[in-house]
Amino acid sequence: MKVVVALRPSKGSNTPKKSSTFPLTLELEKDATIRDVKNAIAKKNPKYYIDRQKITSAANLPLENATPLSECNVVDGDTLYFKDLGPQIGWKTVFLIEYAGPLFIHPIFYYLGNYIYGSTFEHSKLQSVSFFLVLFHFAKRELETLFVHRFSHGTMPFQNVFKNSFHYHVLSGVNIAFWLYGPWYGKGTENAEVSKLFTFVCIFVFFFAEFSNLLTHITLRNLRPPGTRVRRIPYGYGFDWVSCPNYFFETVAWVAFSVLTNSYAAWLFVLVAYGQMYLWAIKKHKNYLKEFKDYPKNRKAIIPFVV
Repeated sequence: MKVVVALRPSKGSNTPKKSSTFPLTLELEKDATIRDVKNAIAKKNPKYYIDRQKITSAANLPLENATPLSECNVVDGDTLYFKDLGPQIGWKTVFLIEYAGPLFIHPIFYYLGNYIYGSTFEHSKLQSVSFFLVLFHFAKRELETLFVHRFSHGTMPFQNVFKNSFHYHVLSGVNIAFWLYGPWYGKGTENAEVSKLFTFVCIFVFFFAEFSNLLTHITLRNLRPPGTRVRRIPYGYGFDWVSCPNYFFETVAWVAFSVLTNSYAAWLFVLVAYGQMYLWAIKKHKNYLKEFKDYPKNRKAIIPFVV
């Protein structure tokens, strides 16, 4: 089978308007898949490795790697279209970079506070507890990235690393650490005066939400066999209420943290994080409803019984 692969430059794409590689005529087997097309392109020009390529049909519909050409209605002599997605980086690597930021930033502000703030002070119990909660949260996220998550997409554009890292390195890293570990929250200050019962309740809610979040991530992992992109309807703890209980429990954990610290910086992070998770949850909820005709109609997107 002969297939012609041509350029399809588009707005926001890295695909050049002209190229010495394209148009490209490929000789393929009858049972060839889109991945075979990408492998052939990469062989001709190693710059365009598989994860960097997007192959579309004449109708500009994206074609999945595992799909046979016959199922795409591609016949001998047809034309497929190529787009360059630009340099890519693995999702797992991106997540590890994102979550590592706060794990390094918070200890710097906590242990070097006397140098950063220019004054000598003793940390309050509230600061010590908050420091432990932050490290626990992001250490958990790192471990989940390594041992729990299975990603539906292998890579993302490299430039996204900087945008995604800003959220964690700046908003939950520098932003929270600078304001929370300063002398104004130190031992003996009014801001650090929190009752033991109030502290215990906030810590309990935080760990309840963190553990619940882990359970939902394990449920999502078990839906997808290793090495596949299978999509199924999730059921079980949390999913009986909302489509994205992982986002709900994540929000609950950070709300508990913000209530405990009464920090404007923490509340800012909660608002920004929830805003992003809300948009993701609405999109995923709509996709579930569209993809699965038997999807439970009583589920909300992110907050039980509300939205």
